[in-house]
Amino acid sequence: MLYPSGHKDTFARDHLPPEDSWPVIDLGLADLDYPRVLNCAAVLIDAALDEGFGDKPAILQGESVLTYSELAARTNRIARVLTEDLGVVPGGRVLLRGENSPVMFACWLAVIKAGAIAVTTMPMLRAAELKTIIHKAQASLALCGQDLCDEVFAAREPGGALTRVVSFGPGSELDTLAAEKPATFEPVPTSQDDVCLIAFTSGTTGEPKAAMHFHRDVLAMCDTFCRHILRPGSDAIFTGTPPIAFTFGLGALLVFPLRFRATAALPHQSNPDALWQAIARHRATHVFTSPTGYRAMLARAPDEALASVEACVSAGEHLPKSVSDAWFERTGVRLIDGIGATEMIHIFISATPETTRPGAVGKAVPGFQACLLDDQDLPVEGVGVGRLGVRGPTGCRYLSDARQAKYVVAGWNVTGDIFRRDEDGYYWYVARADDMIVSSGYNIAGPEIEAALMTHPSVNECAVVGWPDRERGQIVKAVIVVKPDIAADPALAKALQDHVKATLAPYKYPRLIEFRTALPKTTTGKIQRSALRAEAH
Repeated sequence: MLYPSGHKDTFARDHLPPEDSWPVIDLGLADLDYPRVLNCAAVLIDAALDEGFGDKPAILQGESVLTYSELAARTNRIARVLTEDLGVVPGGRVLLRGENSPVMFACWLAVIKAGAIAVTTMPMLRAAELKTIIHKAQASLALCGQDLCDEVFAAREPGGALTRVVSFGPGSELDTLAAEKPATFEPVPTSQDDVCLIAFTSGTTGEPKAAMHFHRDVLAMCDTFCRHILRPGSDAIFTGTPPIAFTFGLGALLVFPLRFRATAALPHQSNPDALWQAIARHRATHVFTSPTGYRAMLARAPDEALASVEACVSAGEHLPKSVSDAWFERTGVRLIDGIGATEMIHIFISATPETTRPGAVGKAVPGFQACLLDDQDLPVEGVGVGRLGVRGPTGCRYLSDARQAKYVVAGWNVTGDIFRRDEDGYYWYVARADDMIVSSGYNIAGPEIEAALMTHPSVNECAVVGWPDRERGQIVKAVIVVKPDIAADPALAKALQDHVKATLAPYKYPRLIEFRTALPKTTTGKIQRSALRAEAH
């Protein structure tokens, strides 16, 4: 049963799936014994001040240093703006849009501390994608980096949920309002099972799914994976490329460092060159990026730039053994592989550096259990192959989505991945069980790209599949049939790529386009994407 809520706006609790459709939740691990009244932002920042960490650097970026006390003051001023000027009440949804930065992190903490719900979005999303998120989460306020507001304004609809967009950054509206506020704010006494985060992920249909996470879930990802696999001390310096709109990045760069009173060092950009430069500059110890990022750093970073690393986490796509071995040979540090999911908030299968087997992902993180399910949804015993199921202190709770019944099977969260389990209980990735394209750690839904391409006047039919790529794991490939009298040439291919970039987040565009006179189809006229994928093998 849920505890009494601290929310005045009950939207989130009202739209949780029925409790009988939830996965089994196990809070038996000693580290997960949280109080009934819990505001995770207060634990992350206020408690750090109580413990004497006020003068310690919390966030580094370039020459900028923000201490725990300064981060708390900035957070509190923003929380006052939210509640005193912008009408935010506990349980209200606030859209956040910005690059990883101290002010973006303070905005996230302020939303949570005010008892509201953070709906953090990737900076690359376009208006069409933002419109769907705004509508589904019913976000009435957006806090947006001042150079990223245009797409948010374009996503607003007359009579829609979003009524106010406030910019942040030097000289912005938020900064002006916050400058007049006291540096104190009493955290709202939310329940441990009040929703504080709505994280969006893309399904294979392209329709985004919204995973709702509680205050206790935010702490649980720290007290399972980070505490037991990474084991950081307060002298750790975390860095990485994932934006905090990805829950992988939220843990890596914001929540983990604060929970363990460590420091986050933010690259100026989310790319491998900026990452290795941040590692070198700040002597970072804990690194988070995709296998693609590690491969790129191996090719370009000088040896001395990587000398400080102690723990390096790879997630977002399959980690090839060749990359793991090359990184170990170069740095003496074995990459920590991990599989997580937005639905589970963070990583649930991994291994410590001492127990890693190159090529394997690992075993269930302390606090979690894993299994393999066969085609009849029955557990596979011992050595075998099957669909991965997992359960533990976190779990899938979709916002008003019938796909809850597909993701949760017999109490297990079923991720959509096929894994093999060996005789020692290690889990080895085999393949995706659906049509999701995983490119450089990004999940890309093929049907969403197809829908964008079909809005171009030259396209008659199209099919989008993942195509093997040595550098990115997969790339997006579009097979296109053009309309009569249209020249299928490189100029059109470039125009179609630009069209997708302008319609959706740029990373989703098809890097490979092939023109054909017809697409493979079943006898009933359905496009056979499986036949196109099979051509890659």
